[in-house]
Amino acid sequence: MDHDGDGWVRCSLGHRHWGRFGAAGLLVHRDGSVLLQHRSDAVAHPGTWSVPGGARDSHESPEQAALREAGEEAGIRPADVRPVGSHVDDHGGWSYVTVVASWLRPLRLRPNWEGAELRWLPIDEVTALPLHPHFAESWTEVRAITRHA
Repeated sequence: MDHDGDGWVRCSLGHRHWGRFGAAGLLVHRDGSVLLQHRSDAVAHPGTWSVPGGARDSHESPEQAALREAGEEAGIRPADVRPVGSHVDDHGGWSYVTVVASWLRPLRLRPNWEGAELRWLPIDEVTALPLHPHFAESWTEVRAITRHA
């Protein structure tokens, strides 16, 4: 499926990003754990851990894009989760929004080609993994949202 948001852009900080209108991802949490995606060799920053996510389309809110991407990359349905907050990682003219959601019912996870695996990890163990660099930079703020949800 083609999306009008697909494409590389350069932010005012000089970074190259995927997503003409920004990007968004979904962090699902439950009982002190979060669901993370081990990025496949076919995507930018392969071998790192992050959330299912990707380019926003021109007509999508960050929440809509995060839910769509989580469906495409992990098989998560919007009815399976409840968004409770978000964090904006602003790169000057481009942003990545991590939408934090509570787990409502068992998920039937189905990783696509963008993720080598999906795994529930205790929140306290997340920083022990090789994280996507931008996810690592925003982790403290994103983690705080899970504490208040």
